[in-house]
Amino acid sequence: MAPQRPRSADAIPNAVESTAGLQAQIPQLYAALDLGTNSCRMLIAQPDGAQFKIVDSFSKSVQLGHGLEDTGRLSRVSMDRTLQALRVCSQKLRQYRVKKMRLVATEACRRAANGPELMRQIRKTTGLTLEIIKAEEEAQLAVLSCAPLVTRDTDQLLVVDIGGGSTELVWIDLADVQPNSRSRAIMHMHRGFRSGERPNKYGAKVVDWISVPLGVATLRDLFNDVDDDAGRFALMSLLFEEKLEKFIPYDRAYEMEHFQIIGTSGTVTTVAASHLGLRRYDRNKVDGLAMSSIEIDKVIHDYLRLGPVGRQNDPRIGKDRQALIMSGAAILQALLRCWPTHKLSVADRGLREGLLYAQMSADGVLREQKS
Repeated sequence: MAPQRPRSADAIPNAVESTAGLQAQIPQLYAALDLGTNSCRMLIAQPDGAQFKIVDSFSKSVQLGHGLEDTGRLSRVSMDRTLQALRVCSQKLRQYRVKKMRLVATEACRRAANGPELMRQIRKTTGLTLEIIKAEEEAQLAVLSCAPLVTRDTDQLLVVDIGGGSTELVWIDLADVQPNSRSRAIMHMHRGFRSGERPNKYGAKVVDWISVPLGVATLRDLFNDVDDDAGRFALMSLLFEEKLEKFIPYDRAYEMEHFQIIGTSGTVTTVAASHLGLRRYDRNKVDGLAMSSIEIDKVIHDYLRLGPVGRQNDPRIGKDRQALIMSGAAILQALLRCWPTHKLSVADRGLREGLLYAQMSADGVLREQKS
């Protein structure tokens, strides 16, 4: 079956080139910053109907969690890299005179003994105030970012966010939601959720959620001493599957035809680019793409066949990500063993987009999408 994108996937923020003096033309800008285990990323955007338009963006690999598994602390070198990246973010926020912002840190800072110390250093050095958010809020924001990708025929939805230091899974029951309101029902979760609580006003209900303290970086580090490539991959996948033991999202029986997984992460977008045979990454082709378990499994087997050297030479992966893509693929394969699907939707969006949607929804500046 040819790769397809749902029509609703077109309702996504599109990046535009920033220009000097742009802030004078825009009445209200919002910013979202995500300091993760691997990267520091920020978006500056303005409301645009039911969506938003990206005005400027920043992304830098800081490897904040490097060595965290061994020491339980963030290293001085990693913290210095992070501070350098955040100085750039601070300059951009001042340049655009952004007043509305949410700046957060996730798993690495949650787990590190000196995470609060880094927050103080960031405030002193850059003037930025970051907050270390809980895993539950991280999961909630991942769900929000994926709302436009929910299809009309989805009764049961599993949102998966594979991060550097953790992986969040949220299972949502949409069977009692009108088909033309399912995407909107997800968007109205910006006030938060807890598993098992009453459905929101549209009928969406979180059945279960979990934050597994294993992401692409932490899982890779746990098996760095295993030389055999295929053996290492199998061990990573089995360990992650074991960690899903407490995730029991079966509130009612579901049919495969009405079950959708939405995956948001560099792992999922890289697998999608490989599936499409792209020589150069193209967000417009990847975001919203639907793949089956069989198609994803084929890509993963191709990665294993290539081996470390072959993956390094693959333009869609590269030297820096070849090890990370295999730990991410191990997580993905474990998930699909548990819950095979005809349609895993690829989301080139995540925590930052969720932060923007949450702020804008709370302020009432997004217009409701017509059914």
